[in-house]
Amino acid sequence: QPCWSEYLMTRIEQNMVVNCTCPISECRAQPTTAFIYSIVSSEEIIAKYEKALLRRYVECCSNLTWCTNPQGCDQILLKDGLGYGAACSKCSWISCFNCNFPEAHYPASCSHMSRMTCAKCSHGFCWRCLKPWRPNHKDYYNCSAMVSKAACQEKRFQDYNERCTFHHHAREFATSLRNSISSIREMPKIRNLTFVLDACKVLEQARKVLAYSCVYSYYNQDTESMDIVEQQTESLELLTNAL
Repeated sequence: QPCWSEYLMTRIEQNMVVNCTCPISECRAQPTTAFIYSIVSSEEIIAKYEKALLRRYVECCSNLTWCTNPQGCDQILLKDGLGYGAACSKCSWISCFNCNFPEAHYPASCSHMSRMTCAKCSHGFCWRCLKPWRPNHKDYYNCSAMVSKAACQEKRFQDYNERCTFHHHAREFATSLRNSISSIREMPKIRNLTFVLDACKVLEQARKVLAYSCVYSYYNQDTESMDIVEQQTESLELLTNAL
């Protein structure tokens, strides 16, 4: 029993317990959950084992996925029936279930998004140049492969990239502002600031749409509907700046 306990605990710590087999080389039998519970006594190790089982279950279910909030969230989401605008019930993050980009990116389509993330190890890379997302891609869509496709588009790409990055930074400011107001609201003798918090949330969403509108506009510059899109984007930006 001590040998089995040490073996299983090591496998659990290494996140390799789900597919582990008997340590005897010619034996392919896998320890059952009941057997592991009877051998391993550490509550901490058992908790890690149960998390491993849950991760494996989610990976095996095509209609389940984890919340993609980069700040970290352990909520499991059901893909079926969730369209754009469906937020995580725990952290309110809006995920995209059609591609590997970490958040919903309307109005940009999934094909517009360059960042890919490995579901196993979370390694981020650019599918255009296959280089790691960081540090070369520390700014959104800053891919040399995109720029080098046509020298005449370099200036245009840089303009859209700068606008996109600006709106993402402005969105981070709105988030920081909302967090600051949330802490102030907890102080005594401070009047209700709910309307300010609501305004910050709207500001975050507007900056997000403006950022991905830059991606949409960059890829669809020659379409007939772009004049209307640009007008709507300009109007939204003016109102957002006023807010």
